[in-house]
Amino acid sequence: MSEKNHVEQWNRCLKIIQDNVPPQTYKTWFLPIKPLKYEDKTLVLQVPSQFFYEFLEEQFIDLLRQAIYKVFGEGSKLMYNVMVVKNPPTSVPLPPHAGTAQTGVARQEVKDVPAHPQISELDSHLKGDYNFDTFIEGESNKLSRSVAEAVALNPAKTIFNPLFFYGASGVGKTHLVNAIGTKIKELYPNKRVLYVSAHLFQVQYTDSVRNNTVNDFINFYQTIDVLIIDDIQEFAGVTKTQNTFFHIFNHLHQNGKQLILTSDRSPVLLQGMEERLITRFKWGMVAELEKPTVELRRDILCNKIRRDGLQFPPEVIDYIAENVSDSVRDLEGIVISIMAHSTIYNRDIDLDLAQRIVKKVTHNENKAVTIDDIIRTVCSHYGLDTSAIHTKSRKRDVVQARQVAMYLAKNYTDLSAARIGSLIGNKDHATVLYACKTIKELREVDKGFQTEMEEIVASLKK
Repeated sequence: MSEKNHVEQWNRCLKIIQDNVPPQTYKTWFLPIKPLKYEDKTLVLQVPSQFFYEFLEEQFIDLLRQAIYKVFGEGSKLMYNVMVVKNPPTSVPLPPHAGTAQTGVARQEVKDVPAHPQISELDSHLKGDYNFDTFIEGESNKLSRSVAEAVALNPAKTIFNPLFFYGASGVGKTHLVNAIGTKIKELYPNKRVLYVSAHLFQVQYTDSVRNNTVNDFINFYQTIDVLIIDDIQEFAGVTKTQNTFFHIFNHLHQNGKQLILTSDRSPVLLQGMEERLITRFKWGMVAELEKPTVELRRDILCNKIRRDGLQFPPEVIDYIAENVSDSVRDLEGIVISIMAHSTIYNRDIDLDLAQRIVKKVTHNENKAVTIDDIIRTVCSHYGLDTSAIHTKSRKRDVVQARQVAMYLAKNYTDLSAARIGSLIGNKDHATVLYACKTIKELREVDKGFQTEMEEIVASLKK
């Protein structure tokens, strides 16, 4: 078939397709396709990207097959030339009938395909002051920091790809992922590193749809060497954004690029997220950043105060560390508030001022929680008498109440495991540690139980 003929035949296919899809769909997904040749009953089409090919195969394969069979004849095959950055064109055959697609790869030189444009300089949007030197290590973040440093030294060369950090707001996730990006830029200046919030990614995608520049959006993200997405939970319920990110994720991962994600919860608790994305989030390393311990909070305060050239009495530092427990961000906010009050009102920085500020800023949200508070709240939730938790009963609800109480005591008080055990059921420290592990794992895999725990914690803080 001549050059002119195969183009004319493809245009006939386009007429059939145009009659079966909305105008915007036709304009976005079919007009950019270029018919390259028709040989050996095989039509070769050039498509702009791997994402483009995957989307066509996923959404329009049946329509394409019908149009090609009608115009070119039954049994005709379809080959795509997918233009991918730094990769040769890839051809994928269309199966002759509905069923399992047989995928093959053929390398072809396409003389008339323009070279990929020069990749422009990239603003990584990294926060330079968030680096490993300013990230204070403690028991609650030791594992996460260790993994982060390994990835920074060898991006995409470790088993930690993707790297998924999760934890409550203010525990240091954003700081840590920026530290990774900053270190990679220092060690590998030529790598394209991009830090972006999930919200900004979604806004960019929406704009690209509105401006009919989705392909440009996809192609840009496919040039990134290290992609850092913060607060990935914000993709929940946004199907089109998830679909687009899914293809970007696949492309980057398959091409040996590093992906780093953060979330306020573990992958299994990401409601409203497609299962195929959740599965990919768990491919590499999933690490939790826990709320900082008293010791870590004290170290963070000392570091900030020293770094800012401030002077705080030891008793003030101890008081803040012991009473502001939710996040590192809260700790830094308290220091700023104390300094402001001290300057404006010409007051010495002392324990009285610290107590006033902490109570005012936290609105008593971080009031001290006692073992008695925990036992009373947990037993009330399970409809048990408070004495039941101290018995040797092995009834399921009693055992779970006891384990939940131990877990909350470990997280909301500064008591040792041995002390918690002695106060809840007169158990040893090993029992407490086992209970904490059991409840933590249950929270990660059981969404219903996670909701239940949130209700108990909410009651505890009232």
